[in-house]
Amino acid sequence: MQGILIFLGCFIDWVGIIMLCVPIFGPIVRQLGFDPVWFGILMLINLEIALTTPPFGLLLFVMKGVAPEDTTMWDIYRAGFPFLLCDLVALILVTAVPDLALWLPSLMI
Repeated sequence: MQGILIFLGCFIDWVGIIMLCVPIFGPIVRQLGFDPVWFGILMLINLEIALTTPPFGLLLFVMKGVAPEDTTMWDIYRAGFPFLLCDLVALILVTAVPDLALWLPSLMI
């Protein structure tokens, strides 16, 4: 499911991805017994990664819009790479240790 989200994020806006995937993935997640809050957090991290990757990379185009005029898209891609790595580490940690994402919501119950 995570791979599908990242792949779709390379070509579709985040609203479209949510509208397409939540009705399909939601029942599957509940049937497998996963926490829906945990899955929602994973989905948001995946969308952040997807919106930072080319070729669509909506966040990259936003950065290009506010950057000085002599900044190339290649400069923007290189500048976004460290953030992409941080997101991947966060995705791996939250996937491996779900309590990282569920600790604060569990305090609210």
